[in-house]
Amino acid sequence: MTDAFDRAHTQAGHRVRLEWGPTGAAAIAGPADVAVVVDVLSFTTTLVVALDRGTTVHPYRWKDERAAAHAAEHDAVLAVGRLGARHGRAGTSLSPAALAALAAADVPERLVLPSPNGSTICSGLADRGCAVVGACLRNAAAVAAWLAPRVAGGATVAVVAAGERWPDDTLRPAVEDLWGAGAVLAALADAVGPGALSPEAAHAAAAYRAVAGTLHESLLACASGAELVDRGFADDVRVAAETDVSTVVPLLVDGAFRPAPAR
Repeated sequence: MTDAFDRAHTQAGHRVRLEWGPTGAAAIAGPADVAVVVDVLSFTTTLVVALDRGTTVHPYRWKDERAAAHAAEHDAVLAVGRLGARHGRAGTSLSPAALAALAAADVPERLVLPSPNGSTICSGLADRGCAVVGACLRNAAAVAAWLAPRVAGGATVAVVAAGERWPDDTLRPAVEDLWGAGAVLAALADAVGPGALSPEAAHAAAAYRAVAGTLHESLLACASGAELVDRGFADDVRVAAETDVSTVVPLLVDGAFRPAPAR
């Protein structure tokens, strides 16, 4: 790539940017002050539910054999996959509905939460020198309110829609992450003005505004939502569709997500 091509793909002319997946995150987050990772179904939704319940969350790469040792090192519970929990494997799962339904006594104090998309991206961003925030529909307005004074002060923001994976492990852009990113970006544009947004970010904001009135139905009908419904996890889609019910802003510090301190 030429230097000009590199610069174009960082969206460097705009303070608020949007890209997809791990490669997109690397392209736009390196020169940014804040990276906002969005994985609606379901890492960042589970993350927000966990923090609202008082749990500290350690993101971790998916299918990494060192995850159990990492959990033991931090005296944390290692989350299991949805299907593993259903088939009798003990432990807290990636399912946000299952986590929300836990009795208070069963909510873990610390949770290592691997996922193939959002958690893996967060882990990859941890060493890039930018603040890393988790966002979904549940906390979109709170994240935008946290970002607004920073953008107004000149900070740059990289919003990363996690997407999903095809069977050959290539990126599948996932419309639910476009909508989740767009919810943050639409609220941020309302606060700081649309001129800060790159065309990619503005497109996501417009996509969210177009679907906001039918969000639950649209999440159930989209490919990722329909897949979860078919597997018996419709409640996860319902929890993910609950918009602006949380004020928590998950901030990654020293390898763990905790609520960002109030300004």
